[in-house]
Amino acid sequence: MRTIVFFLFVMGSWCLQAQDTYLHCGQLLDVASGKFLKERTIIVTDKKIKAVQVGYVPAGDGNIAIDLKDKAVLPGFIDMHVHIESEFGPGVYMKRFSDNDADTAYEAAQYAKRTLLAGFTTVRDLGGNGVNIALRNAINKGIADGPRIFTAGKALASTGGHADPTNGVRNELKGDPGPKEGVVNSVEDAKKAVRQRYKNGADVIKITATGGVLSVAKSGENPQFTLEEVKAIVATAKDYGFSVAAHAHGDEGMKRAVLGGVTTIEHGTLMSYETMVLMRENNCYLIPTISAGKQVAEKAKMPGFFPPVVAKKALEIGPLHQNTIAKAFKAGVPMGFGTDAGVFPHGKNAIEFGYLLEAGIPVMESLRAATMVNAKLLGMEGELGQLKAGFLADIIAVNNNPVESVETLEDVVFVMKDGKIYK
Repeated sequence: MRTIVFFLFVMGSWCLQAQDTYLHCGQLLDVASGKFLKERTIIVTDKKIKAVQVGYVPAGDGNIAIDLKDKAVLPGFIDMHVHIESEFGPGVYMKRFSDNDADTAYEAAQYAKRTLLAGFTTVRDLGGNGVNIALRNAINKGIADGPRIFTAGKALASTGGHADPTNGVRNELKGDPGPKEGVVNSVEDAKKAVRQRYKNGADVIKITATGGVLSVAKSGENPQFTLEEVKAIVATAKDYGFSVAAHAHGDEGMKRAVLGGVTTIEHGTLMSYETMVLMRENNCYLIPTISAGKQVAEKAKMPGFFPPVVAKKALEIGPLHQNTIAKAFKAGVPMGFGTDAGVFPHGKNAIEFGYLLEAGIPVMESLRAATMVNAKLLGMEGELGQLKAGFLADIIAVNNNPVESVETLEDVVFVMKDGKIYK
């Protein structure tokens, strides 16, 4: 009897493992060539793409066939700049005092699911309060639905800087946060803050190299780290296997971040041509977030939506962003793709493609940035960002060829992540 039971168990397991999914694709994006290929079949086994074949290959008995013959099929998108813990609104400043981590976690889980269903199967989360790390773990364990998350945990700031968690609170609550809380004021602080992020379980380091728009602080552009501090952060991060992303609106802080060795500049709003050349020479990537700039500029016109100090910065900085991105593209600055979702509603990430097109960046360039380029920036170029044998089965579909109709990217009709169909 034991032998028979064992045989049935092994046969049952073999049957489950052998079941493949056949996706019959009317058009399939070959990211490397920048072309849509007609009539292809993607064969998925477990979490990976087993093969991509010409024509519509019959699924055969015991396998699953998915008809996407009238769809355009693409790799799952990668957004290199989101804030998965929150979504901005008039009450967001008060939530720092009213919400517990559990409240944040329930909301973040919904934002993550919304992001995944919008076709973004991987994101880089660039700053929250630590719930982002727990959410990443829950998604990896399969107990929550969401994109694959690479997270910075808590972003690093200087005292009073853009990511100082005590900005805008009354004096007796300000205290003197330090490296543990992500506040850096010396080279030694910088090293300790990076090591604390490692201890907390982060995947990447994020610094606020300049002032920002939404923090309750006066400047949106002043430099907020010394060059020595940036270099210390980057060197320590390298020891621990981290890349470093630098939030930057103002040019001087941006320049210091590039010279200090960061991997990406986020936003880049007031970037000079000199800094564009510097980024090109240092192979430092710009992550445009035009969607966020558009959103804050629009909301700043609504009385009471932002505190006055924030509204002033939003009106000054927000409208400039798209034009800078257009100049940077023409100057040959290497670019990835990011949105700053959380500043605007999660799940609307794909509106960025249209804004990039308005800035003169062809849709195919943006598609390549949101897939193959971003995969490289994450160190996942052998697993993500292309529809190729051996890659993880992160696959999405839209109704039309996006090169002909960029708006179709805002209506993703099929989502698979790690070989599992979510939509």
